[in-house]
Amino acid sequence: MRMFWSAIKMSYLRDKLEKRKKILKWGALALLILILIYFRAPISRGLSAVAQKIFHPLLSGGASAGSKISNLSLLFKSKNSLEKENEDLILKLNEVSAKMAGYNTLLDENLKLKEIFGRSGDRRLTLATILAKPNRSPYDTLLIDLGKGKVSAGDIVFAYGDTPIGKIAEVYDKTSKAVLFSSPGENTEVVLSGRDVFVELTGRGGGNFEMVLPRDMEIPVGTEVHLAGLAPHVLARVVTVLSDPRDAYQKALLVSPVNIQELKFIEIEQ
Repeated sequence: MRMFWSAIKMSYLRDKLEKRKKILKWGALALLILILIYFRAPISRGLSAVAQKIFHPLLSGGASAGSKISNLSLLFKSKNSLEKENEDLILKLNEVSAKMAGYNTLLDENLKLKEIFGRSGDRRLTLATILAKPNRSPYDTLLIDLGKGKVSAGDIVFAYGDTPIGKIAEVYDKTSKAVLFSSPGENTEVVLSGRDVFVELTGRGGGNFEMVLPRDMEIPVGTEVHLAGLAPHVLARVVTVLSDPRDAYQKALLVSPVNIQELKFIEIEQ
């Protein structure tokens, strides 16, 4: 019986102790809340200061990094913009250069045409464009862009309006073929300049000629030969004279004053 009452007493004391602990715990919690409420401003300021010290480097570093990234982005945009402007300027420069090249070509052609017809005088000349030259056509011939109804076989072909270089040999529907006087084996009757001596000039190809004369006929280098007519036109000039005392004849080598490869236009006299 005594043990029973002793156990009840111990249980009572334990429950009382637990209740006291709970009261103390809740009391301490209430006291802490009252203290926090009373001192809330200083603590907030303190916590704010501590937070600022902790997070300021991170925030400032982030701002600095953001600024650097922004500046880097601007740099790339600026570089890309400059590259685009540079490409646009190059394109415009190429366009202007192309236009200037076209203008210079037209100006050069205009000057050449004025020179041609300035030399032609009162003669009737028909302008033609060369479609193929001796490097693309055989046997010192030219292919021109005039055909039937425009030219006829036998018409004389001139360069620069006053230098004979050949004659029309064949006429097609829209084109014609001209044989140059310098074509190999082509024979042309010419007159020695300053003399009424008719001789035969033979083509050797590539604007070169030869003619055979008596050895006692003096023919200095530079002597010109021209087609017979009221208005003689120089066809070639003597550049070399070959002679042998044992031979009764001498050979003169001549060259045309015109470089066929430089021609773009020719004129046909009808």
